[in-house]
Amino acid sequence: MTSRCFAEISLDALRHNAQLLRRHDEILAVVKANAYGHGAPAIAKGLEGIASMFGVANLHEAQELKSSGVTVPIMLLGTCLPEEREEALQSGFQVNVSTFEEAAAYNEIAGRLGVTAHAHAVLDTGMGRMGFTEAAWNDEAITALHNFQHIIWEGLCSHFPSADEDHAFSADQVEKFHHLVQVGWDAGFLPGWVHMANSAGLLGYPPADFCNLSRPGLALYGWSPLPEKQALLKPVLAWKTRVLLVRELPEGHGVSYGRTEILKRPTKVATLACGYADGYPRQVSGKGAEVLIQGQRCPLLGRVTMDLIMVDVTDLMEPAQPGDEVVLLGTQGDQTISVMELAKMADTIAWHIFTGLSSRVERVVV
Repeated sequence: MTSRCFAEISLDALRHNAQLLRRHDEILAVVKANAYGHGAPAIAKGLEGIASMFGVANLHEAQELKSSGVTVPIMLLGTCLPEEREEALQSGFQVNVSTFEEAAAYNEIAGRLGVTAHAHAVLDTGMGRMGFTEAAWNDEAITALHNFQHIIWEGLCSHFPSADEDHAFSADQVEKFHHLVQVGWDAGFLPGWVHMANSAGLLGYPPADFCNLSRPGLALYGWSPLPEKQALLKPVLAWKTRVLLVRELPEGHGVSYGRTEILKRPTKVATLACGYADGYPRQVSGKGAEVLIQGQRCPLLGRVTMDLIMVDVTDLMEPAQPGDEVVLLGTQGDQTISVMELAKMADTIAWHIFTGLSSRVERVVV
């Protein structure tokens, strides 16, 4: 079957990035949201022998990943609903714990089922999303957690809220986390993994010698939250589509909904097999977005529609033809359209663009 709109996934680039990011610590590869839109099963397979653990957002994602044949530990980075806890433990997934009540519930369920809960205690050092606060992380609470008979504490972790934006706050946050880890150690809380660094933390800060695990996400896929580090990484995904039609329209003709684009000259208009239902951001309409055809930049015309976009191919060296390959993200010839470029034009972030790629976009491993 011919691909109309597809994403090529380079496992060589993926492994390059993973090995680079693994230089100091073991890595928990973040493959939530279908591996940031890249296709979680293929990404997990590509990271075999490199990643010590995989991180997903929720129980559904964990079950999908496990069913694809993953054998290394899978950690639920988000919080389980109360009714999900039993299935999470029965399936052997590692869980996050943010409160004493949550830990007590896991301990009770594990005891009742005759299994062991494998858990990571989360410390809130500034994210404000989940985890024990600094005040709650005291000797009494730590001793109580340590005494649960049916829980193995696999990890102690925290998370950066602004490692790519606020260096001073993040550096202070590392020190706070170090202090809280030491409080745990002094109270006999000795988990196997201590982890905090996301992609920006890994690339922008010296390795924390008290940590032994990192959680790269975006950088695994070839994009640095810190522009000065981008040259170290190789983009994993190239997003492409095909030309469906090429038509000549006269000066003064409108293009797309709302007639926001009125042609100022006779124009060769190519209609492409991609739209916002595939994940191409409607927000770039009228903002100068471009695609690559024959290695040349071709501007979008009018509004992005659900299934189709139109581009100006008048100035191509050779006439565009139905079936021609079009690059939405990636390189063609000596031209590149980066996810950062598209995200900036859409007034969003690279993570949003990648996770917005819909199931209509076929993932092709290359």
